[in-house]
Amino acid sequence: MKIAVRYYTKTGNTKRLAEAIAKAVGVDALPVSTPVTDPVDILFLGNSYYAFSIDPEVRDFVKSLDKKKVGKIVNFGSACLLNSTYKKVKAEADKAGIPMDEREFHCKGEFKGIHKGRPDESDMKAAAEFARKVIG
Repeated sequence: MKIAVRYYTKTGNTKRLAEAIAKAVGVDALPVSTPVTDPVDILFLGNSYYAFSIDPEVRDFVKSLDKKKVGKIVNFGSACLLNSTYKKVKAEADKAGIPMDEREFHCKGEFKGIHKGRPDESDMKAAAEFARKVIG
């Protein structure tokens, strides 16, 4: 099974989750500025809410994906106030013709002192365990 991990972050929270997931599945975590050039069965995609939506870079990244090269997207991320970005990412994935796994990982993320220290070590362990379950 071929796996890739891509993420977008402004604060570093989602990058830390991406690195935990990537380590658990034996690949590198790369920013969304790095295209997916080789076929993958699973693309773990990390993102968060910025101004109540996913960042335009995430939207553009999903649009750029070749549906012949990506089996499915698995969403993950962190956020201070809002929860899952699943619906926003799925809307873009649907436009690109790429299926989304119904499972996702989400945890609180620190922003301006709220949820201080999150994602924490237990969040990293939970993200890694989630990724191992997804790949079976």
